[in-house]
Amino acid sequence: MKRHIVRIALGLALMLVFVGHVAEIYNIGLITRLDNIIYDTRLALTMPGGVDPRVVILDIDERSLDKKALGRWPWRRDKLAALLTKLFDKYGVVIIGFDVVFAEPDESSGLPVLEQLAKGKLNNLSQFKSALNDLRPELDYDGIFAKTLKGRPVVLGYYFNSEEGAVQSGAIPAPVLPKGTFEGRNIRITTWRGYGGNLPEFQANAANAGHFNPLIDSDGVSRRVPMLAEYHGAFYEALSLAMVRVLAGFPKVEPGFASEDFSSKSYSGLEWLKAGPVTIPVDDTVSALIPYRGKRGSFKYISLADVFFDKVPKEELQGKIALIGTSAPGLLDLRSTPVGSVYPGVEIHANMITAMLDNDFKQKPPYMLGTEVILLLIGGITLSLLVPLLSPLKATLVSLLATLLIAGLDVLVWTKGGLVLPLASSLLMIAALFAFNMSWGYFVESRSKRQFTELFGQYVPPELVDKMAEDPQKYSMEGKSEELTVLFSDIVGFTSISESLSPKELSQFINDYLTAMSLVIRTNRGTLDKYIGDAIMAFWGAPVADAQHARQAVISAMAMQAELDTLREQMRARGWPDIRIGVGVNTGQMSVGDMGSKLRKAYTVMGDAVNLSSRLEGLTRVYGVGILVGPNTRNAVNDIVFREIDRVRVKGKDEPVEIFEPLGVYGQVGQKVVEELELWHRALKAYRAQNWDEAEAELSKAQQMSPQCKLYQLYAGRIQQCRIEPPGENWDGVTTFKTK
Repeated sequence: MKRHIVRIALGLALMLVFVGHVAEIYNIGLITRLDNIIYDTRLALTMPGGVDPRVVILDIDERSLDKKALGRWPWRRDKLAALLTKLFDKYGVVIIGFDVVFAEPDESSGLPVLEQLAKGKLNNLSQFKSALNDLRPELDYDGIFAKTLKGRPVVLGYYFNSEEGAVQSGAIPAPVLPKGTFEGRNIRITTWRGYGGNLPEFQANAANAGHFNPLIDSDGVSRRVPMLAEYHGAFYEALSLAMVRVLAGFPKVEPGFASEDFSSKSYSGLEWLKAGPVTIPVDDTVSALIPYRGKRGSFKYISLADVFFDKVPKEELQGKIALIGTSAPGLLDLRSTPVGSVYPGVEIHANMITAMLDNDFKQKPPYMLGTEVILLLIGGITLSLLVPLLSPLKATLVSLLATLLIAGLDVLVWTKGGLVLPLASSLLMIAALFAFNMSWGYFVESRSKRQFTELFGQYVPPELVDKMAEDPQKYSMEGKSEELTVLFSDIVGFTSISESLSPKELSQFINDYLTAMSLVIRTNRGTLDKYIGDAIMAFWGAPVADAQHARQAVISAMAMQAELDTLREQMRARGWPDIRIGVGVNTGQMSVGDMGSKLRKAYTVMGDAVNLSSRLEGLTRVYGVGILVGPNTRNAVNDIVFREIDRVRVKGKDEPVEIFEPLGVYGQVGQKVVEELELWHRALKAYRAQNWDEAEAELSKAQQMSPQCKLYQLYAGRIQQCRIEPPGENWDGVTTFKTK
């Protein structure tokens, strides 16, 4: 047992990760999503199916919205009044619930316009006023609808909202439970800041009203309905509960609490709501699980157009509970549910009503959280202690047995007790412990891989380290000669910048700058060599070979300048000095490897090609450009537009080299830049041929396009100097620099 102590301890720690999720210390999205999938599957496999004959859905469907039927929604209130009268008096429905809101007055009769005329231009016409008074009862569609509601078992719907600047519009019923009902209890009831209710005259004449706010889970699926919602401290019932209470004679809503002997301050104790003969199990958000009977169509749908035109046999509606809602996509009452991704919201209320009539709910009371934690502790401790002692075969059998036991218990409590016991955390914990123990033997290999990552990780982008770690034998830090591309960058005038900042500001300044530039280099698969004060050194092509190393380096240099534009704005906003950088890039043969002393080594590059890159970075200040590249780099890259800058002989080298400035990728460079580049190359050619007049003319045209260009100013001065002191017939057009 002692030799397995670390393994056991890690197994117990893994178990505690799952316990923390279940105890709601934090949330692991994967477990939540898997629990939802398991719940939906379990529900789909055990739904009773069939059509419940007690509830019908009077559908505002596409056929009803046709102009040949009732027309587009909202319909005139006098039509709705006629529908209600027909449903109660002719068809004999027991109760009607509206899954719609009547928030706006119906002015389609023109009554408001006539009343305005009676007060204004036609104020003196008594005959007009008399006629209006006679017509008013017929034109007051809202009044007609309100009178139809009065004395009938009609339940209106409304909604709560919590958007920014939520308002209260219309009227809602009195709360079913007063403010302070749950004071002192840890209940996470849904709380709202505003509502959209019905017109006050409708609310005053309706038998009851209930909210139809769904409770949507994190994956966008409706699995629960908040039976009570809190607004300004008081509590309001759901539409389905409001309808059932009307049917039952308006019994009071009474919260049911567990015995205080088995509760604590952290446990709310609220486990059910009771309304007369109906008992509704609720969770700690006072929500009930929706007991879906089956897929869409578990209740009979009758088009309201058929009702309006008397096409429905009386027996299909007589004695029924009716819900008026919509399945029309254009009216936006379609929801995602465990039994269908496009499911009419009105059918959710129907499922809730039938479950209340039958007292048949699945329940997930708050104490199930404690049950799940206990199961995790028992299973986790057992497996953590037992599996390390077993052979792989026996460990597999034990893990499989644990999976079957927990799954069997879950099915038992679901089918026999009507309880929802979350399963995902237990299954994932068993799988995680099994996988952990089975992979323990590979830790030596993993440790080697981690050491390899630590060795190269400070230089190389993570994705390249991962690739190298797949075959570490191919890579080493031993010195070798390779053709690579190296980049140097430096901040122009850094000394004066550093003197203008406090030590704390300077530290933040350089950290922000180096971080931004380093990320650009890593994004383009560069190996970050070192920082030298404010300077950055990086190279491409090692330790992972890259045929495009020259291009990657040039792209990185241009991206650094682009990133600097963003960084410059941020620094200006802080009141820091302006910032410019010079970048030198060169390709060539160089030594690469782990170099240094016995005290300290670094994976770096050395050679003449490296030195030239450093010199090029320094020359950017002379020519007023942001980037300079050497001839090998230029020749290795075919899809980037370059401007030849000069032929130079740098300090320490006798051979002159051509230097270039990258301007952008072909196809992305503007026409103005192309035209200016042609002028410049003609000017440079004339300059090297000592055709001073032609060079000056072409250069003047280029200067007109970019007056601030330091390069043009530099060559204009050179031409003037050459007029005074001609360079001679053997002049090769090379500029020699005596300093670094």
